[in-house]
Amino acid sequence: MKRFAPLLAAAGLVATTVPLLSATQASAAPAADYGPRKPAWHRCGPDQPASYECATIEVPLDYSRPRGRTIDLAISRVKSENPAKRHGVMLLNPGGPGGSGLDLPLMAAEAMPKEVRDQYDLIGFDPRGVGASSPVSCGLTDAEQNMDRPYKEATFSSDVAWARTVADKCREKAGDVLAHITTRNTARDMDAIRGALGERKISYLGYSYGTYLGAVYTQMFPNRTDRFVLDSGVDPQRIWRGMIQVWATEAEPAFKRWTEWTAERSGEFQLGDTPKAVSETFWELVARADKDPIDFDGQKITGDDIRTARGLFFYPAQAAPVVKALKDAADGKPVGDLPSAASALKRNSQSSEPASDNGTAVFWSVVCGDTGAWPRDPEQYRRDAVKDRAAYPLYGDFASNIKPCAFWQRPVEAATPMKTRANVLTVQNEWDSQTPLISGQGLHRALKGSRMVLAAGGEGHGVYLADPTSCANAPVNAYLTTGKLPAEDVTCRTRPGGAERRESATSPKPLPLPTVPGRF
Repeated sequence: MKRFAPLLAAAGLVATTVPLLSATQASAAPAADYGPRKPAWHRCGPDQPASYECATIEVPLDYSRPRGRTIDLAISRVKSENPAKRHGVMLLNPGGPGGSGLDLPLMAAEAMPKEVRDQYDLIGFDPRGVGASSPVSCGLTDAEQNMDRPYKEATFSSDVAWARTVADKCREKAGDVLAHITTRNTARDMDAIRGALGERKISYLGYSYGTYLGAVYTQMFPNRTDRFVLDSGVDPQRIWRGMIQVWATEAEPAFKRWTEWTAERSGEFQLGDTPKAVSETFWELVARADKDPIDFDGQKITGDDIRTARGLFFYPAQAAPVVKALKDAADGKPVGDLPSAASALKRNSQSSEPASDNGTAVFWSVVCGDTGAWPRDPEQYRRDAVKDRAAYPLYGDFASNIKPCAFWQRPVEAATPMKTRANVLTVQNEWDSQTPLISGQGLHRALKGSRMVLAAGGEGHGVYLADPTSCANAPVNAYLTTGKLPAEDVTCRTRPGGAERRESATSPKPLPLPTVPGRF
């Protein structure tokens, strides 16, 4: 069973041209044209609690053809144990795009306080194309699934070939399905689940990519939106290239904060006694590793490998021991026991079995199929990568280098405008590597009527239930139990070190939130 503080997922792709739907057709509620049957619930497994139930419903592949081809949607639930206090259902999503959500009700039921838990039937689901919901594949190799590609003039042509190959393989293997694996269709699936459960409205708890999914639902189905918590926000104005690029822009202030923290502890880490000295030590190490890869725990680590670990610098107490261990290895000194965070550097570890590309197939399908804003000219990516490597040296060229979306089919629908008032609660840590603060603020700004709870000083991706000591938990619990938003935005102070608290959490099933560096 996955832990409720690390999970994320991945992606997919397509490639046949489909005409854009009209605005009226695109936003039509599925219940008007399609009514899924009532779920036939059963125990999820003989080794699972009897209260944890699973079912499968059918939904249209293409909601503009509601009587056409269908796909399976796997759902799960843990019912409220206090019917007298039951308010309704709460759907859950862990992020991705491509993350499985079937386990979430069981995990959330253990993590939620009783006063919240009593009010909801907790509903999990594998989004369309994911896991047990008619899973898709592009037949990608492990190498083809790797999106961390630094820009180099000598290798740019091979990066273009990679992006084209991914798009072509997805088109050939699953293009007729992947064209319909989008956020808007997943929101329609959520409304189909609502209809199948016989509910008038749904409440919702979504993390990371799940915040954008929830935001889209509020715009498509505002009258069916109840209590929505959007935790670790995706900025709708940045989907999706801008959300990858924000990993680069916001890694720079996180890196600066790390140099300051580390300089204050120069006696312990010996990386420099000023922020400038720490920075120089780091970049000298990157340059050395590019010339002569560092033998580190049985792997050869290059400077590019070190830069891909940009998310590590959002956690100074974890980053400093890793960089010290790398420097010791480069200097030929004994390293000793490696910190657990050193796994962030293991990008190329080999497995006897190829990794499933289901998550990757769904990821690319959504991020390429949600919006037509991706550049189509490879030279645009080249120019941006060169510019952003100079401006954001830690990760800028990785973020702006070419992606398969350059060769993706045109989207079936336009991106969802955020015009309708949405009285939802957004939640954010100050130091979040995957959906940084600026992104969470963008989500809050886009959803008129929303309130934001900011955990100042909070570190980590995922706040509510993910960090059991976060100051954000109390206002979220109050909203979920009363339905009343705070009168104004809330900023509270949380002690840094959320990642360590997640790892030491006493709950046997911490929430499976995104931690994969290349996912939301």
